[in-house]
Amino acid sequence: MRIPSRLIGGVLVGALLTQVTACGSLFYPERRGQIDGHVDPVIVVADAVGLLFYIIPGLIAFGVDFATGAIYFPHGKTAQVAPEKLHEAVSADGKVDRAKLEAILQNELGRSLPLNDPRLIESRGSVEQLAMFGLKPAA
Repeated sequence: MRIPSRLIGGVLVGALLTQVTACGSLFYPERRGQIDGHVDPVIVVADAVGLLFYIIPGLIAFGVDFATGAIYFPHGKTAQVAPEKLHEAVSADGKVDRAKLEAILQNELGRSLPLNDPRLIESRGSVEQLAMFGLKPAA
């Protein structure tokens, strides 16, 4: 009688632990912030394991991965734009004009990046990064 309850408890604990870690946001934190792309089947299967054992954690895992963009494959390319070309999008007071920046990126990269998307994750740079690109920090 004691062995089956331990076995069932061990299986439940193992399933819960795999579901807690079966989230693309934990496996691939560098993928966060993507807006679209091809869905990674490994992450889908890992999230679907939660649906097999527990409906709510599985749905939460899918929701988190789609909301953060971690469920999508990375595009496989890196893109760089010369800092001199980006100066056109920065006003004298240091504010970035998103429309100009979007046009520059479209022209240079050949890809449309929706900078007004509400899922866009924006991070601020440091003073050293701004100085490296020849920009002056503004308050």
